[in-house]
Order: sequence, then C-alpha cells, then structure tokens
Amino acid sequence: MKIAGRKVVRDIDETTINKYGIPGLILMENAGRSVSNVILNNYPKAMAISIFCGGGNNGGDGFVIARHLISSGREVTTYLLKNPSDYKGDAKTNLDALKKISENVKKFSSSFSNYKKSDLIVDAIFGTGLVSEIKGFQLKVIEKLNSLRTTKISVDIPSGLDSDTGRPLGAAVKAAATVTFIVPKTGITIYPGVEYTGKLYIADITTPKKLEENIKTELITFHTCKKMLKSRSGNTHKGTFGHTLVIAGSTGKTGAASLCAHSAVRSGSGLVTIGAPSSVIKSIEEKIVEPMSEGLEDSGSGFLNSSSLDDAIKIMKNKTSLAVGPGISTDKETEKFLIGILKKIKVPVVADADAINIIAKNKSILRQLKVPVILTPHPGEMARLAAKDNKEIQDNRIEYASVFARKYRCFIVLKGARSIVATPDGKIYINPTGNPGMSTGGMGDVLAGVIAGLLSQKYSPLEACVLGTFSHGLSGDIVTESIGRSGITATDVANSIPQALKEINLNEKEPFFEIIR
Repeated sequence: MKIAGRKVVRDIDETTINKYGIPGLILMENAGRSVSNVILNNYPKAMAISIFCGGGNNGGDGFVIARHLISSGREVTTYLLKNPSDYKGDAKTNLDALKKISENVKKFSSSFSNYKKSDLIVDAIFGTGLVSEIKGFQLKVIEKLNSLRTTKISVDIPSGLDSDTGRPLGAAVKAAATVTFIVPKTGITIYPGVEYTGKLYIADITTPKKLEENIKTELITFHTCKKMLKSRSGNTHKGTFGHTLVIAGSTGKTGAASLCAHSAVRSGSGLVTIGAPSSVIKSIEEKIVEPMSEGLEDSGSGFLNSSSLDDAIKIMKNKTSLAVGPGISTDKETEKFLIGILKKIKVPVVADADAINIIAKNKSILRQLKVPVILTPHPGEMARLAAKDNKEIQDNRIEYASVFARKYRCFIVLKGARSIVATPDGKIYINPTGNPGMSTGGMGDVLAGVIAGLLSQKYSPLEACVLGTFSHGLSGDIVTESIGRSGITATDVANSIPQALKEINLNEKEPFFEIIR
C-alpha cells in the first residue's frame, strides 16, 4: 500500500486537475461522499451529527459531507471556524450549496456556547497542508473537541497532525476513525500519528493511479508479503532451503546466540549452525536442539577475537547467509574479529546488536563489502550509526534510516513501534505489525535470525527485510492474542513464526485499514 507525505499528495492533486482535466470540485465531491458513506455504513445510530469546518479544502470536504448526510435523513449542524466570506473556490461553492438546503450552518463560537450536543463529530478543520503550530482559537477548539466523549471522525488526517512526521503541531484531534484520500499520509502510519488516527479508511476519489507509480514509500500489508512468499514443492530436502551461519554469543550472553539460531530454524532455513567462542559453546549447546554448533578459538576468554577468525572462515564454507552480532560484545579484540570476517564474507549478511555498534565506529567497512548487508538497529544503535542523539532519531526515523541506507548502500531495519525498512535505492517500507508486549529482551535476536533464515532460502534482501519484519511483528501479535501483553518472551515469538507465515499465506483481509470505493 503506497503512502506519501504532503508534497507528493499535493502534486497528485494538482496534476489530476491541471493535466487530466478532472475538476477540483469533482474530487471534493468524491471525497465528501466517501466520508458520508463511511459514517452511514459504520455509524447507523448516529442521527445528530456536528461537522467542524476549517477555512481550506478540508472544510470544503466537510460541506459536501453535510449535504450528503442531510440527504440521508441525518440532523446535521455545520460549524464554520472562519467567517463565511473567507471561504474561496471549491470550498465556497459547496458552502453556498449547503446553505440552500440547511439552516444549521453557523459561525462557531470560541466559548462553545452555540455547540449542540451530537452523536458524532466530523473533524474537517485542517488537511494535509498544515505545517505550523496551531494557536489561539483553533487550538482551543481542538482541545475542547478532545475533551468531549463524542465519537470523532477525521477527514483525510486528524486535524493538527503533521502529515509527514505524525507529530501534533500544538494539538491534534483524537479520532475514532480517519477517512483518507488517494493514499494514506505518512504521518498517520507512524507514531505518534497512529494514536490519533483510529481505524483507517482509504477512499478512491478518482485521481489517476498512474500518478502513484513513483511513490517510494509503502505500508507493508498482508498482500505485500503474500506476493513474496515462496511455495515449497514436494521434491525437496534440507539442502534446498539453505544453511544459515549465526556467529553470536560471549560470556554471559549465550542466550542471544541460541535465540537467533532458533529463529532462523523457525523461519524455514534448512540448516543452521552457530559459531561461538569455544569457552561458551557448551552452554549454547545446552539451549539448542536443531541448530548445529562450532566452537571458535577464543584463547579461553569467552569472547571472539583475532584468533577466532581462521575457524570462522573455515565454517563459512557452503553457508548461504550469515547473522552476526547478537551478544558478541564490543571488546577491542572482538572488533578486529568482526572487521576481519566482514572482509571475507561472500554471502548476504545480517548485522545486529554489538556488530552494529562496532560498525558504527568503522562505517567505511560497509563500502568495502561486495555482498548485500542488512543492519537491524534499535533507535540507540541507529543514533550511534548516524552520530545523533536518540530523540533526534525517534523524531525523524524515516529520514535517518533512509539517508544512511542510501549513503552506505545497505538495508536498514530500524526497530521499534512501526519499524522502518530502508533500502539502498531510497525505498521505504513501514511495518504495522507488533505490539508493546514485545518490549522485552531478545526480540532483536529473533528478528535477526528470521531475516537471515529467509536469506538462506534465496529470498532477496528486500524480501527478507520486509517479510521478516512483518512476520516477526505478526508472530508477536499472535502470542499476545493468546496470552496477553505481559510476560511474552522472545522464545514465544520465535516459536510462532511458522504460524505467522501461515497466516500471511491464508489472510484475505487487511486488519490495518479498509479500502472503500
């Protein structure tokens, strides 16, 4: 599902009008009718409806909505947040038409003294063009609307949200549902915007689909992943599905290695081998069943070092992907080992955890590699890669993931609520699966293992990132539905990966949005 920010959507709108000759009045009519249909179909008991209209085209949409709801027998009161003389163009045309059929069109009082209690509120105050902080009268209106327990439906985007970042510009309407047009706006698919959007409906207002072809940002969907899933023919064996090598673990962090390897198995890798310091390999072997293991010379330290390199190079033979980093530490000797192994690797590699922290100090190594590289940082690790602080990363997740991926020709999976997949060619994928119950240790080790396991099965790096991230989050959702959000373990999520992949294959309905015609 393509998604876009304000500039792209504005360009589509203008091109539709100016090049394809579809008048803005028709687009506004289609938009308003779509919202009224959502209300009539999903809120049939809402008979008294209040519509709050701002001064731009979003307000114009509100006038169309009012007209259609009145025609359907609803009692509608339309509140103007601007003077009637301030409305121009298509919005004025629709305001004039509405006045001819309704006496309940009034300038809204800042004291709320003329507000009439209703069953449903339609928010048509601000659209996607808002870029500055809301102040004064309009701020008070949004704050007052949020204080009301009445169900609120937003038109295109909850008023007050930045359509690119999802951040409230002073304040934003907390909607139960949002009906957006053309494509979802980036700001309502990421946090914090998701928390204001409610149920998302996507309406086709007849802009040409061709204008969406060059959009490089997508929301990952079941449909996206289902197209990527490979079927398994009957005439296969374990060698058919690749051999994943997991180099991970150190003293005190053997669980990271076993989790990563177990997840590679669960994602379908035919064979999995763990390479870990010889001093801790026995501890790892006690935790695993299906994966094989190889001890790497560590001079008794319990940590990978330059003496481990020769052993690691030997066991890389015939492997089809590498996951490296979980629990390896950032010791200086381990750093030498990692740089050495990256220079020798000939298969796609997933670098996670401590491997990312080491790479952050040696970013030039990324330009030297001849194989696809996937980095799976959490926000703190991304901050080290980008040399920024955590808050700046969290406030601009898409931007920093994309800039780094393009600059260093790698794939980035920036973990967190609505994880971001960024590609070397500038594409962005936003993952909607996952939940707060997954905020516990080891989840990143599982994700690294899943992606590496998919790489071993000859999924492309893009497919492995997208499918791996979506199925990892979906697995967490499956576990949560079964046992709740407290006490979920990374092992629980790893064990549910096969069920997540099965659900992707069988699912026919998108739970994260609904497309309306």
